[in-house]
Amino acid sequence: MGGEALQRLEGDGARRAARDLVAGLGLGASVAVGARPRVVADMVATVDGRAAVQGRSVALGHPADRALLRELRTAADAILVGSGTLAAERYANLLDDEQRARRVADGRPPHPLVVTLSRELTLPLALDVPLFDEPGVPIVVFTYAGEDVAAPVLGAELEVVRLPAEVPLLASALVALGARGVRSVLCEGGPTLLARLVLEGGLDDLLLTVSPLLAAGDAPTILDGAPFAEPARLALRDVHRADDHVFLHYGLAR
Repeated sequence: MGGEALQRLEGDGARRAARDLVAGLGLGASVAVGARPRVVADMVATVDGRAAVQGRSVALGHPADRALLRELRTAADAILVGSGTLAAERYANLLDDEQRARRVADGRPPHPLVVTLSRELTLPLALDVPLFDEPGVPIVVFTYAGEDVAAPVLGAELEVVRLPAEVPLLASALVALGARGVRSVLCEGGPTLLARLVLEGGLDDLLLTVSPLLAAGDAPTILDGAPFAEPARLALRDVHRADDHVFLHYGLAR
């Protein structure tokens, strides 16, 4: 079962394109959850739980996994990603021309907001993150840094939102995005950011691709940080496969 089709492992067992699977999530019709947007995380891990091989997640993927990620980006209003992940994965060219055209045809900007957090406004250089030098890409950085810390000069459209140190950075960023009309956010990690999202009650859906690899070692899992006082409970929504990769859709049990 090669290519980008995903076979549903329940019900009719139908094969679906990544675009159709994402359309079923209804991100374009999402409404705010309280004062924040709906947040969907997309992660990949080996069977033994490692979220990276040799420091990057790209080795874990499958054509269907990559297609799913790009369709999620096309559907979402904003992409939330940690600055460390931006650098480690060397983000660039998040959408192709056809995906941008679809967004415009739907009455939306050609590119979703790219949102990251940086307490001290220390961002990787554009040389390390090609996305930072792509004209027309809107990037928003939420930070505690004051006006005395100058924003870096990038080729992309950079906006810096400075927040007071006494407010929680991640939760405040999500509320601020909701106030801008952002309805859906795709979180692409990394593990530290995702753990904070779960801990602060900011995650609604988790799409997890299980890669048919055993990696061992000390690479991070999809969540990194101190253990939760109580594990977050998930509810299984859907299961698909493509070759030996398994695609799991969980909702957070409320």
